[in-house]
Amino acid sequence: MASQPVSEATQEFGARVRSHRTRLGWSQERLGDACGIHWSMVGQIERGQRNVGLHNILKLAAALAIDPGELVQGLQPPKPKN
Repeated sequence: MASQPVSEATQEFGARVRSHRTRLGWSQERLGDACGIHWSMVGQIERGQRNVGLHNILKLAAALAIDPGELVQGLQPPKPKN
């Protein structure tokens, strides 16, 4: 059984990473090599299964040649569980 996304925000963030990566015609492995993140973690990020830290957001954006804000703009934090 596949793991579920951590949150709607991580799912959307991952979709944005995937969109930019595929626009470049890159594999997950190529993106991973370009930013120093293992390709399996790139897959987890794209599926929303990883909550990505600031340094990795910056690495991904630099490798994709985009402003980091494009990956996070408008994302909402998860609502607290009661």
